[in-house]
Amino acid sequence: MKASPLRIGVLGCAGIAWRRMLPAITANPDVTLTAVASRSEEKARRFTDRFGGEPVEGYERLLARPDVDAVYVPLPALLHAGWIERALLAGKHVLSEKPLATTVKQATALVELAAERGLVLLESFMFLTHSQHARVRELVASGVIGELRSLTAEFAFPAKSTDDIRYLPDVGGGALTDIGVYPVRTALLHLGSQLEVLGATLHHDPARAVDLGGSALLARGDGVTAHLTWGMEHSYRSRYALWGSSGRISAQWAYTPPPTHSPVLRIERQDHLEELTLPAEDQFGNVVAAFVARVVDGVPSGLEGESVLTQAGLVDRVRERALLRP
Repeated sequence: MKASPLRIGVLGCAGIAWRRMLPAITANPDVTLTAVASRSEEKARRFTDRFGGEPVEGYERLLARPDVDAVYVPLPALLHAGWIERALLAGKHVLSEKPLATTVKQATALVELAAERGLVLLESFMFLTHSQHARVRELVASGVIGELRSLTAEFAFPAKSTDDIRYLPDVGGGALTDIGVYPVRTALLHLGSQLEVLGATLHHDPARAVDLGGSALLARGDGVTAHLTWGMEHSYRSRYALWGSSGRISAQWAYTPPPTHSPVLRIERQDHLEELTLPAEDQFGNVVAAFVARVVDGVPSGLEGESVLTQAGLVDRVRERALLRP
């Protein structure tokens, strides 16, 4: 007999929820959107008028509802840990926007709490669920670029409006917390977890008290390096490349492809240039499906547990090693 749909509530009315995650949630037949909470019922109602569910004023009221099995948390980055903890203590499974927490100490406490209570806690690094990255790994393993020498990963976009949450030090946390985590996760995906931070820099805005961009140089024991760049004061860029002894492969739109976009992998060798066009897919839909499969059937996701802690630990080390520049 088919299981009942997973009943999801949403804590917060963020733009990412409106644009990408709620369309994916409502498109999944194994999910029911039960309620959307905001500090303002009017704002919550705007969301439920489009996506369904009941508008709720106040996050605690949503967590107290018995008709909510799980919550999606798209709140500003520095609010994640506190509300994830409250949700777990209320007995809810949690799908959180990245980062799960802003330090490895916080992340460890949350992962342990979820395990103690038998609850699922996933970090929505949605790009990891897109099959283009598995294809890159297959091609590199097949020797298409020879022996791997280095990785570069870049994710940046132009400045936002002055009231954007990323500029608020007590809420958004700056560029490394919100944007730099993508290149960092890319390094872990392709180079493994044994990475040393050789150096890093953060462009710190003293007026806003947040970092607006940065870069880091990482290396693993065999000498393979990763050069990572991120920011929110640049022209748009969302790509990475792996450079080997006989070629180079790059993902041209790595982190935020729309669901209708067919990704292109570019392979360059001495006398050869090839572009592989892959099928379009919705990585947010993939995350929702992975969350449901983990909650209902216990299927491992790769977006939880040790992978979360490894990521948080590496981000901590980048921040610790970073030189601040005005």
